[in-house]
Amino acid sequence: MYEERPSRLPGAVVWTNTPAMPGARPVLPDGCMDLLWHEGRLLVAGPDTRAYVPEGAPAHWAGIRFHPGTAPALLGVPAHELRDRRVELADLWGATEVRRLSARVDAAPDPATALEELALERAAHTPPPDPLLSDLVEALQSGRPVARTADELGLSARQLHRRSLSAFGYGPKTLARILRLQRALALARNGVPFAETATRTGYADQAHLSRDVRELAGMSLGQLLGGGG
Repeated sequence: MYEERPSRLPGAVVWTNTPAMPGARPVLPDGCMDLLWHEGRLLVAGPDTRAYVPEGAPAHWAGIRFHPGTAPALLGVPAHELRDRRVELADLWGATEVRRLSARVDAAPDPATALEELALERAAHTPPPDPLLSDLVEALQSGRPVARTADELGLSARQLHRRSLSAFGYGPKTLARILRLQRALALARNGVPFAETATRTGYADQAHLSRDVRELAGMSLGQLLGGGG
């Protein structure tokens, strides 16, 4: 069962997941990065450009999902270096430090809350996120075109692309596409008809929405929402 709650770290989400049976649902691209705990291991999930399907038997996971663009400063690595990857935190912070942190999380009554504490401590010694990144995410989430957003932020296309790679792991057009998919899924999950969902989220038509879902999620919109098809 998957559960989540807002984190005390602004914009982040704390979550736990224990699948009830084999055949885990895919983790879809969302512009975010996660700090993960799994059976005594600390890992980082980089930004995805396609659906990630967990392997192996069902197991307990805990994580903190950072707001888009905020994780690289906390982790000390550009997002594009972790794109479509799951890596051991020890590869980023060193084995000695991560062994100490792993033991701390393992001993905690709630690993998810312990991860949140680690993130809060790290954030207290990290410069605050660039407000431009928040403005970029807000603009793209609202559906504004990338070129118009770059102009509003006072950046050239090249500058925006470079900063997006470092913060999100991919360029602004890919980020916009992923955020649009998330908006569409939110509407569809709330019962909005697929054709209306496509119109309201800026797709050319329902077929365009369906193609994007298949490319990013690896299945049809109906299958993704649990209705088959």
